[in-house]
Amino acid sequence: MPANLPPQYKEAEERYRRAKTGAEKILALEEMLAVIPHHKGTDKLIGQLRKRLSQHKDESKRRPSTSRQIDPFAVKKEGAAQVALVGLPNCGKSQILASLTNALPLIADYPFTTRLPLPGMMKFENIQIQMLDSPPLMDEYAESGLFNLIRNADALMVVLDLTEDCPAQIDLVLEELDRRRIRVLKKGEEKRKEFGISYKRAVFVGNKADLQEAKEHCRNFLKYFSDVYPVLCISAKENLNLEELKKEVFGVLDTVRAYTKAPGKAADLNDPVILPKGSTVLDFASQIHKDFVQKLKFARIWGGEKYDGQMVQRDYILKDGDIIELHT
Repeated sequence: MPANLPPQYKEAEERYRRAKTGAEKILALEEMLAVIPHHKGTDKLIGQLRKRLSQHKDESKRRPSTSRQIDPFAVKKEGAAQVALVGLPNCGKSQILASLTNALPLIADYPFTTRLPLPGMMKFENIQIQMLDSPPLMDEYAESGLFNLIRNADALMVVLDLTEDCPAQIDLVLEELDRRRIRVLKKGEEKRKEFGISYKRAVFVGNKADLQEAKEHCRNFLKYFSDVYPVLCISAKENLNLEELKKEVFGVLDTVRAYTKAPGKAADLNDPVILPKGSTVLDFASQIHKDFVQKLKFARIWGGEKYDGQMVQRDYILKDGDIIELHT
């Protein structure tokens, strides 16, 4: 019986032939097994692939580390913040990354398409936010590196498939994160310093809202979870509610934007200073020039809840969008 192998299999097979490291070979073999059709004509080939995969995994465990290797899950932060997309297989994380950024992830209908993290930059108003597509939470090969990546991110986007039961998906995601001592904060809940536990803010995103079978799940998702977490229904494929999603992402970041203004001149609104929430005028001044820390006497500030040019002291806590004129 002919094998009738699909084009995706042949592409993965070519990547396997070109692979130079054990990790690359393992990823290619796992993709070959994910897309290969299962029938009598492929039984022998599937057995050979599984044997080869097992051999590569055993070899990678036995091989001593003779040189410093680059960890593919240690992604350098860029832009104003780093947000990791997390979820179960086939929830549409890669499509969201492709729709929000200039990244070009592999998008397919079979699970475990994403095997390594892929960054992309999302523009929101006048800043860039780094979005990270990541392997599914159930991916055993990626598991240890994946959870380190999640801990390192500034916030999370939990992606759900609206064609499936959302509460069950949320339970599974939170259970997997909790098992690795990662806690997702609810609305109004403050971060705590607790040894060994990483607290993260997250926006919960129901994807595939354009599909007919998603409508009822979307209504229930919003009804039962909007009081608990920031939530939104979108369609990454059809670009539905993506601008609202960008606002929700910025909203879960513990970040404020502040702007410089020289006396007698207009404020520079194109290049904000990015600071953690709770930062003061003095923190802002230290980002402008180290001399301001010692010489700063007061500041004048412009913003939504203030009168123009209001005088404030060094310990004044900034809000997003504040314009600051420093005086020494």
